[in-house]
Amino acid sequence: MDSARRAASRAGLDILASVYFGFVTQGKDPAAIPQLVADSTPYQLVALQIWLLLVLMKTMKREGLSWKDIGWKLQDGQQLWREILIGAIPGVVIALLYFFVLTPVLVSLQNIWDYVPAGSVLTALGASLIPFAIADVLFAPFVEESIYRGYGLTRLLGKFSQPAAIALSVFFFGILHWTGGFWYIVLVGLVAGVPFAYLRVTRKNVIAPFAAHLALNLLETIFIIIGIGG
Repeated sequence: MDSARRAASRAGLDILASVYFGFVTQGKDPAAIPQLVADSTPYQLVALQIWLLLVLMKTMKREGLSWKDIGWKLQDGQQLWREILIGAIPGVVIALLYFFVLTPVLVSLQNIWDYVPAGSVLTALGASLIPFAIADVLFAPFVEESIYRGYGLTRLLGKFSQPAAIALSVFFFGILHWTGGFWYIVLVGLVAGVPFAYLRVTRKNVIAPFAAHLALNLLETIFIIIGIGG
């Protein structure tokens, strides 16, 4: 039944997306749709984060789970400030690597093939800063870590080996960022998903990967604001 509900939910989202882009294009050149996908990314992110949070809370209530059950607690001997620092440092490193090394690589790969225009990801995000900042800083670190490194990875580790569980969590985390294009999915999954999952497994809490995610997204927002201002 759960798989049926998830399939129905995905189908509903696909239908809504089709209606939305059909309304916006109003019979215009279908080639404009890739750019529309990119331009609408900030708004999609806000809607998606709210929807994911509601689904998570409903699932947790149905299964009788608390936030502590999915990793929002310190282990014996751990200190909050230390877990935040352990997560924030790699988050900052990933952000610097992303902007100064990997972004040019991403654009080059998108020029070879992708379903969104090359170099459109950061431009599209910066076009609507307020919804992007809300989704990227206020929602995403908490919601995505609760789902992917909290509830999801906990469940996967109970059914698969640790490498397989991490690989699956990385795959689904990457797919979540589909509006950025194929190569963006790969980039997010490998560069962010892998270290976030590693932090979750080694620190045995969601606080450290949350701090890494928050540091990464906060710097991403700052870099985009600076880039627009420049």
